[in-house]
Amino acid sequence: MPASTAAVVPRAARQRRLPIGAEAGPDGTFFRVWAPASSTAAVAFEGEAPAEPFVLRPETGGYFAGFHPDARAGHRYRIRLDRGLFPDPASRFQPEGPHGPSEIVDPAFEWTDQDWRGVTARRLVIYELHLGTFTRAGTWRAALERLPDLARLGITMVEVMPVADFPGRFGWGYDGVDLFAPSRLYGRPENMKAFVDRAHALGLGVMLDVVYNHFGPDGNYLRAFTPEYFSPRYGNEWGEALNFDGPGSAGVREFFAANARYWIEEFHLDGLRLDATQQVFDESPTHILAEVAAAARAGAPGRQVHVIAENESQQARLARPAAAGGCALDALWNDDFHHAALVAATGRSEAYYGGYRGAAQEFVSCAKHGFLYQGQWFQWQRQRRGEPAFGLRPEQFVAFLENHDQVANSVHGLRLHQLTSPGRWRALTACLLLMPHVPMLFQGQEFAASAPFLYFADHRPDLASQVREGRGNFLAQFPSIATPAARARLDDPGAPATFERCRLDWDEAGRHEGALRLHADLLRLRRDDPALAGRVPLDGAVLGDRAFVLRFFADEAGHRLLVVNLGPDLRLAAAPEPLLAPPPDRGWRIAWSSDDLAYGGPGPVPLETNPYWMVPAESAHLLVPHADRALPRAKMAEKD
Repeated sequence: MPASTAAVVPRAARQRRLPIGAEAGPDGTFFRVWAPASSTAAVAFEGEAPAEPFVLRPETGGYFAGFHPDARAGHRYRIRLDRGLFPDPASRFQPEGPHGPSEIVDPAFEWTDQDWRGVTARRLVIYELHLGTFTRAGTWRAALERLPDLARLGITMVEVMPVADFPGRFGWGYDGVDLFAPSRLYGRPENMKAFVDRAHALGLGVMLDVVYNHFGPDGNYLRAFTPEYFSPRYGNEWGEALNFDGPGSAGVREFFAANARYWIEEFHLDGLRLDATQQVFDESPTHILAEVAAAARAGAPGRQVHVIAENESQQARLARPAAAGGCALDALWNDDFHHAALVAATGRSEAYYGGYRGAAQEFVSCAKHGFLYQGQWFQWQRQRRGEPAFGLRPEQFVAFLENHDQVANSVHGLRLHQLTSPGRWRALTACLLLMPHVPMLFQGQEFAASAPFLYFADHRPDLASQVREGRGNFLAQFPSIATPAARARLDDPGAPATFERCRLDWDEAGRHEGALRLHADLLRLRRDDPALAGRVPLDGAVLGDRAFVLRFFADEAGHRLLVVNLGPDLRLAAAPEPLLAPPPDRGWRIAWSSDDLAYGGPGPVPLETNPYWMVPAESAHLLVPHADRALPRAKMAEKD
């Protein structure tokens, strides 16, 4: 049939919210696409949609646009270019996956969160989850049913791993190719909105992990629209680098800035987690990450929006204001805390853990300064690591004991509680949740889940074999995994059984009551104790190779001591450390202990005794001042 020409665009239809994609309204749909590599562009409908292709008008800069009065939500289409038919790069939904047609989506939704204003930085407690394995069903609807559990626990922000559509039946989401389309694997766009709306009703924010450093290798049709999406100037760990500063980069920058705004505005999200920003290359006067952050915040006027970056290079300037040469991001992931904690927990320091000792000093330094490496030589990488982070606030660092990457970077995908002793695990959990940084838990961590988290990705056979080999090569940096026996036991990322093993068993939340109570009690302390909830001066000191103290300086009655010992019993017959001194006319008493019987511990004992301080092995304790200065006598004092 002959193609129809672009209709005259009514004034109302010109009021697009975003510069690209199909936007449906009450009178039809406005299409706009960036395709400078093609001399023409048209919308080719499928199914019950209009039969004739709809030719889009060319605009300056390689754009094509048009308004079709009969195109409605639910209609499916592709973009016809000189080189053939392709899904819309800014498709709002791909019901058959990345290789199928795009679908026009009705943006209307009955939101109930009109009074929601977000979560402040000081109140952030993040919970990272993967939609496909968080519940047995692996959908937005099933995940919505578990939100009350997270709210009761004390979580304030749910961070969802990437949901931009990708090929296959399962995957982590970091090989997304349709960045505006929530994956059909988890439900429809309205299901995602319902999840966010319910979270807000429970006092939970929701942020999304987005990948702005590469596109996945399968289902990526962008070159048909223009090769200017990609840059030959930079190398990239996962494929072609994106073009944020070369010829044609204006359209690429607009694409990603629009995507950031879209997620925040369309889905009422409370923030974005930017994946692997060390692989986002840009030498423009304004870095694309600054532009992305500004666009995200513009999508939610009057609501708190958090833009947090993963940055393996620890470029602290990303969290500094533009006036100081930064990108004004809100916070950065702190891998240093994790690496030090893992070495402290396991004693193993192979591969990138080799720059850490798990020593008391590292925890004190994390509490006071955030990153441990701020420009020192890092032997594993054979270069300097990090930038000075002095002046950044504690809430500008996100710390964790588990995340998707670090749990999976092992032979069996084991959780931390499976790698260390119960006492050390409880003490490290206290460090995570009571220290002044923003804490993050990984799904199931709060109830000591037995489910592993492995790398899984469903690809076509030729690509699957490459992914399997590449995963083995990556893990070979760990000598313990590089052996033939260990590599032979690695789970196949493309096997459905690998994916299935990673699903959480929520019945364990009831069976592992001690672990759940440990996390809930610590988060309650973090929220309700004025010295821990507010930003107060903090100092720390080393008490032994594996023991340290942090002191929170509120008013004298509000002083707090966090005393942690990750090693054997520590007795201090002499205590020449002023941070241990109580306020005038006061003594110390234990307000909370990881040795509590309710958590599976041996039961707490007094720390400050006559004649010495006694800090039990593998334990953490929060001390508060009290009026009784008398010291209990140590039970073992007569032996000294």
